[in-house]
Amino acid sequence: MNNNYATYPDQSTDPPYQNFDYNYNNNMNNTPNTNDMIPINNNMDYADNILELNIGKFANFYMSYSDSLEWRDKVFSGIIVAAGKDYVVVKDYNSNNNYLLWAVYLNYVEFREDINLR
Repeated sequence: MNNNYATYPDQSTDPPYQNFDYNYNNNMNNTPNTNDMIPINNNMDYADNILELNIGKFANFYMSYSDSLEWRDKVFSGIIVAAGKDYVVVKDYNSNNNYLLWAVYLNYVEFREDINLR
């Protein structure tokens, strides 16, 4: 079969997605087990507040830059110097560099010690 459509390779940097069958309960009256939950107050509403409460602690920041081929997934490790609504500043003592990390690229944070929640 001869068609005049040009074929281009996939130019996407995102991984291919699959449709998964999820088994979930559609009951809206389910209540979570409150024994396993940490109560949230006004100081814990957002991740930036938790990061701000833990300034001076060592953490690993797992970041994803989906638009970059060189920095697809990157881990920054260091001491939290400052935190704001959309950023965190991390000091890496191995290289003596400071990194300004934008929260939009943040996947999760791993602490090696107990963290302050209030």
